[in-house]
Amino acid sequence: MLHLITALKPDIPVVLIDTGYLFPETYAYVDELADRLSLNLQIFRASMSPAWQEVRFGRLWEQGLEGIKTYNQMNKVEPMGQALQVLKAGTWFSGLRRSQSDSRQAIKVVQAHQGDVIKVHPLADWTNRDIHAYMKAFNLPRHPLQDQGYVSIGDHHTSQPLGSLESAEDTRFFGLVRECGIHQPERFVLPELNGKTG
Repeated sequence: MLHLITALKPDIPVVLIDTGYLFPETYAYVDELADRLSLNLQIFRASMSPAWQEVRFGRLWEQGLEGIKTYNQMNKVEPMGQALQVLKAGTWFSGLRRSQSDSRQAIKVVQAHQGDVIKVHPLADWTNRDIHAYMKAFNLPRHPLQDQGYVSIGDHHTSQPLGSLESAEDTRFFGLVRECGIHQPERFVLPELNGKTG
């Protein structure tokens, strides 16, 4: 997705939501892609640091479905909402694909997100085979954890390799939920920024 879109618009802002709990391999992969594709990388984070969150709330991701929802809201949804506001985004390009999960089978190529933001999924109909062929054709690097059996990669504490799990959907959030909320418009309650940026 990044290769496709930066070929057309090299300076497009590329949003990274940094929870503070990404795998070390993910941070290295981000650096590699940012350098190789000359990304206009824009990093957004929760207003409260991961360490402070743990002191106040404990390890939310270990507190069942509600804890995971709260964690994702604070660390993913709210920073993404802030990114959309700060960047004054009118269009959000996302690499979601219908084949990734049951919850994504009905995504449209173009759909409203929230307010004036339109979400575009250019890869909606792409299969894993299509992705592999494209990456091979353009000699693009894969995330290093894919070679260790990871089929969906998020935070280190809520992502698992496929291994003996029954489906890819079970590899995230202990199989309790598939989506973190970033792609669910109803989860976005955009706060006033008061001049703060990510």
